[in-house]
Amino acid sequence: MKSFALHSIICLLAFTCFNAAAQQDTVKYVGNTLSNVDYHHGMLQPAVGVHNIQIFRANREHPKEAEGFGWTYNHAPMLCYWNNNFYVEYLSDSVGESVPPGHTLLLHSKDGYNWSKPEVIFPKYKIPDGTTKPGNTNVAKNLYAVMHQRMGFYVSKDNRLLVLGYYGICLDAHDDPNDGNGIGRVVREVHKDGSYGPIYFLHYNHNWNEKNTSYPFYTTSKDKGFIKACNELMATPLMMQQWNEEADRGDPLIPLQKEYKAFNYYHLPDGRVVGLWKYALTSISTNEGKSWLYNPIRAPHFVNANAKIWGQKTSDNKYATVYNPSEFRWPLAISVSDDGLNYKNLLLVNGEITQMRYGGNYKSYGPQYVRGIIEGNGKPPDGNIWVTYSMNKEDIWAAKIPVPVTSTTANDAADDFDNISDLSQLTQWNIYSPLWARVSVNKTKEGKQGIQLKDHDPFDYAKAERIVPPAERMIADFTIVPSQNNTGLLQTEFLNAQGLPGIRISFDSTGECYVKSGYRNRKLFDYKADSSYTFHIVLNTYSRFYSVEVNGKSYGNNIMFAPIDSVERIAFRTGAVIHFPDADTPTDQDFDLPDAGKKDKPAAFFITSFKTKKTK
Repeated sequence: MKSFALHSIICLLAFTCFNAAAQQDTVKYVGNTLSNVDYHHGMLQPAVGVHNIQIFRANREHPKEAEGFGWTYNHAPMLCYWNNNFYVEYLSDSVGESVPPGHTLLLHSKDGYNWSKPEVIFPKYKIPDGTTKPGNTNVAKNLYAVMHQRMGFYVSKDNRLLVLGYYGICLDAHDDPNDGNGIGRVVREVHKDGSYGPIYFLHYNHNWNEKNTSYPFYTTSKDKGFIKACNELMATPLMMQQWNEEADRGDPLIPLQKEYKAFNYYHLPDGRVVGLWKYALTSISTNEGKSWLYNPIRAPHFVNANAKIWGQKTSDNKYATVYNPSEFRWPLAISVSDDGLNYKNLLLVNGEITQMRYGGNYKSYGPQYVRGIIEGNGKPPDGNIWVTYSMNKEDIWAAKIPVPVTSTTANDAADDFDNISDLSQLTQWNIYSPLWARVSVNKTKEGKQGIQLKDHDPFDYAKAERIVPPAERMIADFTIVPSQNNTGLLQTEFLNAQGLPGIRISFDSTGECYVKSGYRNRKLFDYKADSSYTFHIVLNTYSRFYSVEVNGKSYGNNIMFAPIDSVERIAFRTGAVIHFPDADTPTDQDFDLPDAGKKDKPAAFFITSFKTKKTK
C-alpha cells in the first residue's frame, strides 16, 4: 500500500466500526497473547514442528545462482498443489517494486523441500509508446509493464491447472500498477507433463483489446477444455473477488468493488463464507461471494497492518489464520480457531529476518505477504498447512505447519537420528533452512547420522530448534560434531517460551568452544574437526546455575547470562542472533550490502543425538 491517505481512511473506518464489529458475527481474536516487535520472533511461542524452507534466493552478481536474471525484487508468491506437485508463482522486478521491467516466475516441488529452478511463466511485456494514464503527465517510451496479481492459480472442475498474471503500468516509481488502468490479465495452462500452454489474455482493462495487445484472447484457443476452464473461473464470484484491485473500477465481474485488497476466503460448517482482506478486514457471505452481509471491517482485536492475512480450514476441522500480528512485517504467526470465527491463540511461524542484501523501491523488512492453498486448489496428502511468503521482498520461502497446531510437547526429548532419512520426519523440530545455510539429515565423516547445519551464507544462518516440556530443572544431553575448526560458528541456546536465552554455548571459527558469561565469554576447550563432543548440562533456572560436562570431563558450574523462568526450547544456530531491523529502523533501504552475492567458506555442524529430562 503506497497511499497514506488511503491508509488513514482505512484506520478511520476501522476505529468507527470497532464497537459495532465487536457485536457482529464475525472473525475476532479472543486470545491474550500479543507480539513484541522489539524482537524478530515477537516473543511468541513457536508452533511445534514448523519447517521454513527457502525456495529462491536473489543474486544480482551471480544470476546463475538464482533464476538466471539477477533480479532482486521478488514478492507476492502464490501457492497451489496439483498433480502431486506444489507450485509457487511469484512476481519479480529488476530492482524495486513497481519499477519496470517486471515478469512472473513459476517453480515446483514434489515434497515442499526440494524445489526446481524458477522459470519465466509470463515474460516482460512492451507497453506501446505513447501510452498515458489519467492523472499522470508521464508518457510511455521504451517502457515495459510490471506484474501485479492477487490470484495465481485456478484448478478447474475437470482438473486443469491455470496459472494467471496481470500486466500493470507504472509510468514512474510511485505510480500504482493496480489502479484499474493496467493492460489486463493473462492466463496459460500447466500440463501434467510439466509443459506450458500458450499465453492468452483472459480479461482486458479499458482501452485494451485483441487489436492492441501482444497475446491472443483466450476464446481464440482451439482447446475447448481450456476455454471452458477459463469461463468456469470467471463465473465464480469468490475467484473474481481476488481481481478487485487490478480490474476496471466498476467491472461487473467483481462483486465487491471498493478499496479492499488481497482477498481470500474459507467456508464455515453452515456454508457461510468468511472473507479476509489486508489489514485483517473481514466480512461474511451467505451466497458464495455474490454479496456480503456488511462492508469489510477490521476483525476485532486482530493486529495486522499493511500486509496480507491468510485464512483456511485445516485438516482437523479447525481453522487457521497466518499473518504478521504487528504494524510491521514481522514476525510471521498463526492463530487457531475451533469455529472459524473466534481465534484463541497466537504462535510463531517464522521469527527470523535475514539481512536485506539489495535496496530497492518499497522494499519492506520481514517474512510477509503470506499465502496458502485456497479452497479448490489442491490438498497436500500430509494434511499439514503449507504457506509461501517473501522475505524482505527479495527471497521466496515455503513453510510447513503441522496439523494439529500445538505449542507444547508432553514428552522429554529422546532423539537419535539413525532411523531418520529426511528432514520431513523431524516433526518435533522447528527448522529454518536457507538455500545457502541448509538444514538436512546427513552423515558425519565417521558415518554417524544426524541433523546437519551447513552454512556458507554471509548474511543468514541455519537453525534447528527443539521444543521440550517446560522445566525449571533439567538435564540435557546432546552430541555436536563440527566438520572443521577454522571457520563458521555454531551457537546452542537454552531459551524460555518467549525465545529469551539464558545459556549460550558456542563453537567459533578459531577452534574454541566457550559459554557466554555476562559481558564476556568463558572458554571451555579447543575443539577438533570431525570429533564428537557430547554435552551433559544440568541446569536450574531458579538458582540460575548450570554445570557443563563434555565427553565425561567436568567444566564446573556457571551462572546463566540472563534470567529465565524455565527452559522450553533448545536451539542450534550457525550464526549470531540478528537484531536488525528494529521498530525504529528507517522504512526504506536504498543501498546494497557489500559483496551481496558472495558465498562464505562453508562450515558444517552435526547434531547426532539429543535428549532432555525434566528433574525435580
